[in-house]
Amino acid sequence: MMIIDCHAHVFQHWADACGHPSSEIHRRYIQKVQTRTAARVFRARDGKVVSGALLFEPGHNGWSGLTDVDFRAGNYGRLDFTIDGEDYHSQYMPVGMQQIVAPPELMLAQMLYAGVDHCVLQAGGGYGAMNDYNAFAQSQYPGKFTGLLNVNEPRAYTDAALREFDRAVGLLGLKGVYFALEPYSRYDFDISFDDPRMDAFWLKADASGLPVFFEISQIPDYDRASAIANVLKLKGLMDRWRNVRWVLVMGPPVGFFAPAGQWDFPPEVLEAYRHPNLLIEIMFPITWGGVWEYPYPEAQSLIKQMHDLFGAGKLVWGSDMPNVERFCTYTQCVDYVRRHCGFLTATEKDAILGGTMLELLGIRAA
Repeated sequence: MMIIDCHAHVFQHWADACGHPSSEIHRRYIQKVQTRTAARVFRARDGKVVSGALLFEPGHNGWSGLTDVDFRAGNYGRLDFTIDGEDYHSQYMPVGMQQIVAPPELMLAQMLYAGVDHCVLQAGGGYGAMNDYNAFAQSQYPGKFTGLLNVNEPRAYTDAALREFDRAVGLLGLKGVYFALEPYSRYDFDISFDDPRMDAFWLKADASGLPVFFEISQIPDYDRASAIANVLKLKGLMDRWRNVRWVLVMGPPVGFFAPAGQWDFPPEVLEAYRHPNLLIEIMFPITWGGVWEYPYPEAQSLIKQMHDLFGAGKLVWGSDMPNVERFCTYTQCVDYVRRHCGFLTATEKDAILGGTMLELLGIRAA
């Protein structure tokens, strides 16, 4: 069995621009992610746990609401900020990450130890403008990494963004598209991802034949209504652009659709998730590993329910390495499925842990 992690990252030092026009733009991407993080946020002086809500003004969910707190990349996996002379940390990466940087060789060592054969390198503004660095890792280790391209999502329809798409595919050779909703906060949600202006981008994605890894956040209001609305908008895209195969990054949000440990999807959401062109990531420890204990029986129960609702052929495993190690080891992140989901047959595990992703991206063994 070839084990393929469909959600991992490499990245340059976060104190730098990491491909963005400036380090300040990069820091604001990172700060926005920290406003609603599952990571532990605490006051440096006494370790008191606080909320990432300190990083934005209540009721202002876009970048214009981010507070000026001298936000910066720290050491030991921490992102630092200061309010009224008090220092705070968000433990977003593992404590053992002495500086916030993850070269390809770090992931190779992790993969060897955990028994993971190949990783799909996702993107996202907090990691940087990732096209060149993902392409670098893919070109250096083609048997180990498949890189996704990123776009400036809320401006993906512009000529500059469309040219960058062509460069990422034609020159850099990236193998899939990463598309997230959180970056729409950069322009205070002045456009929707299904706006007619976005057709130029979706047409190009459709024509490319590349799969789209689509990460939904509950913009603009971060509530259940927004969660449902965005799933339905995604269904509209899936119905229109039938040549695209889609991967639902991070999977369904537990907090909105399974708060009591049982999936409770509205019928229209369930219909969208059953779309024949959609795969669904199973990836629980990155969000819930700080609440549940390994081997995560709560997650196993949710996976079984997804198996019963959708079938094993619709599910793909991802980790979100390296930051998942703030909660568990990489080996544990794969083993809660590989060793502990006893309701899955060997054939089903093979598909979830690699076979389906191998077929989707045409991955070859190293």
